[in-house]
Amino acid sequence: MSSTLAKIAEIEAEMAWTQKNKATAHHLGLLKACLAKLRPGEGFDVAKTGDARIGFVGFPSVGKSTLLSNLAGVYSEVAAYEFTTLTTVPGVIRYKGAKIQLLDLPGIIEGAEDGTGRGRQVIAVARTCNLILIVLDVLKPLGHEKIIENELEGFGIPLNSKPPNIGFKKKDKGGINLTATCPQSELDAETVKSILAEYKIHNADVTLRSDATADDLIDVVEGNRVYIPCIYVLSKIDQISIEELDIIYKVPHCVPISDYLKLVRIYTKPKGQLPDYTFPVVLLYSRTTVEDFCMKIHKNLTKEFKYALVWGLSVKHNPQKVGKDHTLEDEDVIQIVKK
Repeated sequence: MSSTLAKIAEIEAEMAWTQKNKATAHHLGLLKACLAKLRPGEGFDVAKTGDARIGFVGFPSVGKSTLLSNLAGVYSEVAAYEFTTLTTVPGVIRYKGAKIQLLDLPGIIEGAEDGTGRGRQVIAVARTCNLILIVLDVLKPLGHEKIIENELEGFGIPLNSKPPNIGFKKKDKGGINLTATCPQSELDAETVKSILAEYKIHNADVTLRSDATADDLIDVVEGNRVYIPCIYVLSKIDQISIEELDIIYKVPHCVPISDYLKLVRIYTKPKGQLPDYTFPVVLLYSRTTVEDFCMKIHKNLTKEFKYALVWGLSVKHNPQKVGKDHTLEDEDVIQIVKK
């Protein structure tokens, strides 16, 4: 075991036997900051195709590859695709006009924990996904779920979570200025200063807008967390009773994929022609301005842009003249007028 991995194991052990209370909160905060700095985060990216990417994660023999083949096989060919030492199997499906890439991510558990090769590479690819599907064996779902969730969280991928509501801004002088807009049960000025000192930050404005933890502050300081929605897929349901199946249906995050990807479809209308409803321009929910639409078509379109005419839910009148900052809604129709 390398010295870094040994240090990680040592800190994790100390955290495990340290009792969690108000007196130890400061010490635990320091340990968490040290641990976050030691954990490896580097990786590589893989070229995306389509409008969104879904990563399939799961233990071996849970039916992950079969599910992927059945989904993608209906619409397109599935082929082997290699990058570096990782082999994955992608497929592409079309859903409501959106082109969605499906990736089978093998070995996300094996090899990730020890910080070597394959596991870390798969984690790096998982960080680029817009949605993660965790495929679980229905006979042992909770155990597998926790292992996979903890593994992903350890590498900066919290599932079905929102970024901490913490304002953080470094400055040149003035020390640490802490403002809390609500009562705090874990963080105080001393703990915040100690955690920031671990990152050699001695001048910053910190605003706590919710009851935050040391982990929350570390996430914000590190700035490398990727918040990805997740759906749990339970396989082999023929091996359980109808009563058990009824209970499983109440598990959170069992909803249609489209609700989680939050894709926005925009239809184009050339001047003097009918809208093209065949192939929409698909935008991610966080980037839905007219400027985002133009960038998706071609970056030069923003330079030539004069105004746009929009029909749909985002406007009061049909059509309505709008600028680049206008936010589009799903299934809007747009016509770009150039200079």
